[in-house]
Amino acid sequence: MSPLGNNPEAIWNNYCNSNHCFVQQEFGNQKAWAAPLDDASKIAVENLKQSDHKYKSLDNSVLYAMTASREAIKKAGWTNQAVFGINIGSSRGATSLFEKHFETFLQTGKAATLASPTTTLGNISSWVAHDLQSNGPEISHSITCSTALHAVLNGVAWLKAGMSDKFLVGGSEAPLTAFTIAQMRAMKIYAKQNSDFPSRAMDFEKKQNSMILGEAASVCCLEIGKKDKALGYIIGLGYATEILEHNISISAEAQCFQKSMQMALQNTDITTVDVIIMHAPGTIKGDTTEYLAVQKVFGAKLPLLTTNKWKIGHTFGASGMLSIEMALMMMQHNQFIGVPFFDQQKSKQPIRKVLINAVGFGGNAVSLLLSL
Repeated sequence: MSPLGNNPEAIWNNYCNSNHCFVQQEFGNQKAWAAPLDDASKIAVENLKQSDHKYKSLDNSVLYAMTASREAIKKAGWTNQAVFGINIGSSRGATSLFEKHFETFLQTGKAATLASPTTTLGNISSWVAHDLQSNGPEISHSITCSTALHAVLNGVAWLKAGMSDKFLVGGSEAPLTAFTIAQMRAMKIYAKQNSDFPSRAMDFEKKQNSMILGEAASVCCLEIGKKDKALGYIIGLGYATEILEHNISISAEAQCFQKSMQMALQNTDITTVDVIIMHAPGTIKGDTTEYLAVQKVFGAKLPLLTTNKWKIGHTFGASGMLSIEMALMMMQHNQFIGVPFFDQQKSKQPIRKVLINAVGFGGNAVSLLLSL
């Protein structure tokens, strides 16, 4: 579920047009660009919320994850009460609910009874497990914006270790609050301009930062081996961290990305990579450093480059899994979805291998290579 929709047809149709999903919303006493869920997703979440009285006390980040997870196991042919692991993370967790409870505390000096259990980060996977009645391990974590791809790493590790046969992995984020927007503005990275494309993710000539927040939940079902319902295959995984130069920055040539991409590609001829979906948050330094890292790894002959953040914004902990979705769809339809203001020669060859990047505050990079 994302601003693009909650079913493959709607999502692909929205990828194929040149429109973005941003709207101006009121946050406190200021307006700001944001990318909320589409109407169909909002209805699905509300239906879930009304299905059980216990769900009415949960944060949107949890409800989004639960709604997406129900759909995922249905499509994978998994059943409720099956044994499978769950690792769904979030960069910020129960954002709006935490702020609501804290505001009440400031006003009254008292905390609500459920304030603690409903705002802890661990309640995402635990509530998904409750809703699906699964019997496997449940893990929640935050590795900021690379959270979803780190969930994939964890799921693969559990499967390869033989500790689980199936793993549900992904990320969920509901960050559209006045305080969260204010935090992004305080770092001077949030989009200000009113233009046809307010987020200039992958515009390497931009003079202003242009990150915009979106909300989403995206999960996938992992199994080992060839499966009839498989949408694609992970053929390379890489990860790296780097020494912090600043609280929010990565190095000038994104050493973490260079290392994570090289690890993911170590058993692959890099000339066979057709597309790279960049993390590209829309900030000047974030976009440029990753681009330099890609050039260092691939040399002069680059694969096609793209991102979805110019269209749906940065969904923090869910963003990496949305990039996986985009990769799978481009391979299924054999159609490249580019960035309207980043010119490049489009290849006519089939799209068979796509590399996906994600990184969080502090240089926690993950690269994942997908194929059909």
